Amino acid sequence: MPSLFALHRIKLLSLLVISNLGLILHLSLGDVKSGAAWAWLDIAGEGGSAALVLIWICLLLKSRPAGRVTDLLFLGLACLFFSLWMDVTDEFVQMADSVRWDAWLESGPMPVGFVLLTLGIYHWHREQLAISAQMRNRERLYREHRQFDKLTPLGGAAYLKTQIELTIKQAVIDRQPLSLIMLDMDRFNMINRDYGQKEGDRVLQVVTQLVLLNLREHDLLCRLAGDRFVVVLPNTLESQAVIVATELSLAIAHLAYRTTGQGERLTLSATTVAAMARQESAERLLERLNMTMARAKQTPLARSA
Repeated sequence: MPSLFALHRIKLLSLLVISNLGLILHLSLGDVKSGAAWAWLDIAGEGGSAALVLIWICLLLKSRPAGRVTDLLFLGLACLFFSLWMDVTDEFVQMADSVRWDAWLESGPMPVGFVLLTLGIYHWHREQLAISAQMRNRERLYREHRQFDKLTPLGGAAYLKTQIELTIKQAVIDRQPLSLIMLDMDRFNMINRDYGQKEGDRVLQVVTQLVLLNLREHDLLCRLAGDRFVVVLPNTLESQAVIVATELSLAIAHLAYRTTGQGERLTLSATTVAAMARQESAERLLERLNMTMARAKQTPLARSA
């Protein structure tokens, strides 16, 4: 829980403060009911529902990075929780008949919460469709689980080489260009050293999802080794691949990533290079990309092979 609180402390603190303000407002302007007047069935139903919504909020914030979808889902659930919390409070505090604002606090946030939840789920659905469309490419032609990386999970080096060979043959048949992008995270060993391998693994998982969201449905992303990835771009000229490579670098550089431990902001960056396939083997093509990457790491201006 400490890591969850550190990552989303503002959201959780805001919900805590607003909920307690509602409770204090009821206690200051109403009278506490006697135990005989408590409706235990209502208390169990409304209190249990509020507790479940709070658990949903915790699971949401623990499993998703910050962003618009997470904010919409959180706000929707927060409205539902506040409405249910006010319902529970009303079971213990008796307000005067002339008071009407307590009914608004109980009922008003509920429809707002459902609207926000609907928007969040809609955008979450679109996000998952984009990721799923990209992930389907890892199972093209045959399914060999041993060739898939367990961490990300993407096709590994063996799967990548097989797919490059097949894609080159298809590009020759179709007389279409084929380009590749190699992406290598900068100073990734420092993340593992300073924050631990678990944090480094999480960075790779987040970067994988980000890259997938910025590719076309028929593009293929694989993890070559460590923090190095390769994107296969069918029907793509080298000049177009260079543009895509630059966009991927910018997307990673603008990623608002925070560590799970202290919620510290990490500035991520990646070096990308692009090359168009020739009449060559997958080994030779990857060798060219690796050589270009080595030069690019030394000279940041070099970005194409």
